[in-house]
Parts: sequence; structure tokens; C-alpha cells
Amino acid sequence: MDKLLTGFDAPRNTVLYLTRKLKEHNLLQAIARVNRIYEDETGAYKEFGYIVDYASIPGELDKSLAMYSEFEGFDEEDLAGALTSVQKEVNRLPQYYSDLWDLFKEVKNQYDEESYEMMLGDIALRENFYERLLQYSKTLGIALSVEKFITRTPEDKIRRYKDDLKRFQKLRASVKMRYAEAIDYRDYEPKIRKLLDTHISASEVVQLNKPVNIFDDEAFSQIKEEHGVYDTKTNAAKADTIAHATKRAITEKMDEDPAFYLKFSKLIQQAIDDFRAKRISDLDYLNKVSDIREKIVNRAHDDVPDNLQGNDDAKAYYGLIRPYFSFGDIDEDVQDSVASVTALELCAILQRNWKVSFWDDEDAKKRVINDIDDYLYDEVKGETGFNLSLEQMDEIIDKSLRLARDRSSV
Repeated sequence: MDKLLTGFDAPRNTVLYLTRKLKEHNLLQAIARVNRIYEDETGAYKEFGYIVDYASIPGELDKSLAMYSEFEGFDEEDLAGALTSVQKEVNRLPQYYSDLWDLFKEVKNQYDEESYEMMLGDIALRENFYERLLQYSKTLGIALSVEKFITRTPEDKIRRYKDDLKRFQKLRASVKMRYAEAIDYRDYEPKIRKLLDTHISASEVVQLNKPVNIFDDEAFSQIKEEHGVYDTKTNAAKADTIAHATKRAITEKMDEDPAFYLKFSKLIQQAIDDFRAKRISDLDYLNKVSDIREKIVNRAHDDVPDNLQGNDDAKAYYGLIRPYFSFGDIDEDVQDSVASVTALELCAILQRNWKVSFWDDEDAKKRVINDIDDYLYDEVKGETGFNLSLEQMDEIIDKSLRLARDRSSV
């Protein structure tokens, strides 16, 4: 195999057979078979296929491609670069290998996995690592399918290439877990799995999991155990795993209770920043983020009045509207009390008017708007002395409806 047909925007799900004897163009017999670009069950796209040149006519294959009916509508210029030498790709392997290792040249101890993971806490560096690993792994896969590479490369060098692929794949899985990254199954795991199965061993495949759900205690513990977060990882690694999984959960749920999640978002980020700046120890970092995670999971509202306990909807409305009740000439306990009663009334108004397909019913929404407006104007402003402006009332109504919509799917 000495040619590659690289991927470009050609028709998918087809198989190209060049089996013609092209006498009319004075071409030698070309026999080739190329798997066309396709999308597999994981969503990953095949990027190239091999052309086996039986008749030693690599210089004529570009012309053959240009004539083939599958490529009608493509200019010859578009197809001219479709063929590339396998050996050219293989020759790039040492450079890609060096580029990958070059990212970690500042790490003094080559076997200190924690240092690698800490370095990859930087998002830009992490993305660079993923890109270089992808390029290296693809090129190694090509090289390991070429007989000339296998026979002419020292065994210890090939072994090093394979071992480092496994090592960096494991590192990639660890940092995705540690920094709670979403797993894109259109990524290259299926290709790497095939490469490892074919040339290394099936037992070495690194299985990535979806981001940890911090609200599922059993699943959260199981994932951490499978990845060695309890036993083999450092306190910093444990803390990062919890911190970044919690950050992702906060981001996903922010609209359901903005005041609650914003408070803990700031706390978790402060803990991360303090650790990175070495203001707190590894153990303090772990204790802080574990405590924050527990409070979020258990919906621990430490700063809401007692009459809201047990009512998560009312707590969410309270956190949303409480800033509007901050008047310097009114006692803070009174502010808390009136805001909490108002939050309960918002819940009651929505419950009274709730119906199937509420959000598609303009009349039902108008009734809610009118009822909230009447309550704010007559009861809050008129009876309690909280001089809310019309603009503030409109904001409370608008934000309350948006919160209700976001929480309707909770």
C-alpha cells in the first residue's frame, strides 16, 4: 500500500472501484479499491482510504479519479491533492511524536503523572494536547499498517511508540474526568480503540465516561473508584475531580435557581483559585469543594427564612426577588419577611393558574402577569411600605416567569 486517498467533500456511503482498462487514454490497467468517506455508528467520519497500486501507475491515478463518474461536478484541481504517499505520512511520525512530548518539556520527572495533569488544567494547553495526540495517533495507525515501517523500524522504537500512545490516551481520559469535560463521541475513541485492539491489546483500551453527575451519589462514587480517585490519586486530583464536576452541574442548573447556584459558583471558583495560587493546601482544597458539593446536592439554603423551608420553588423565587426588597430605612428582618411572603405568593399565583400546555396559552400567562402585578402594587407597595418602582415590578414579573419556565422541567 503506497498511496492514501485523503478525505474531502465527496459523496458519502459509496465504495469506489477503479477496475477499468483505460485503453482509450493509453493508461495502464489500474486496479484499486478505496473505501469512501462514511459516518459510522459513533458519528465519526472516515478520513482516508488506501489505494493498492498493483500496476505501478501512481502518476495516473489522479487522472483516473478525475474521470470517475462519482466525482462529476468536482474540478480536477479539487482532486489533484486527493492522493498522497503513505511514506510521506509515515515520515511525519517522529515529528508528531516529538511535538507531543514537547508540550511537557517543563515537567522534571517524566513519570510524575500528577504534574502532567496539573499542567493540563490550562484549557488552551489541554486543547493543544488533544490536537497533537490526535495527529500522532492517526499517523501511528497508518505507520503500523505499512510493512516497510514494521520491518525497518527497530522493535524497541515501535514498542515506545505504542507504549506512549497508551500512556497519553490514559492521560487524556484522566484529565477529561478531572476537569469534567463533556465527552464527544464524534471524537476519535473508536479509531484509537481499533488501533489498540489491532496492534497492542484489547485490554489496554481506555474507556471514557460521560461527565460525572454529582447529584447521583452512587454513580459519583462508582466513577471515582473506577478512575482511582479514592486510592491512587492525590488530594489535589480528588479535589479537582469534585470541583470541576460541581462547576459543570452549576452551569447546567443555573437557570433553575440563579441566586442559589451563583453563590456556590463563586465559592467553588474561589476554592480553585486559592489552590492554584497556593493559598490553601491540597487537603483544605479537597475539604472545601467536598463541603460545597454536599450543600448543593442537599439544597442547603443557609440564608432563607424558616417559612420557606421544604419549598424549593419558593426558595428559588426568594433568591430571585430578595435584592428588590433591600431598602436602607427598613429593618433587614422585615425585608426578609416580606420578600419570603411575596415568594410564597408567587408560587400560589402560578399554581392557581397552572394548566396543561400553560406556556402555549397566552390568556393563562396574562392572568399570571396581572395577578402578580396586582399583588406587588396593592399588597407589597400599598400595604407594607416597600416603595417598588414600576420598572422594578416589571422586572420581578419578567424574571419570575422566566424562572417558572426554567423550573417547569425540573
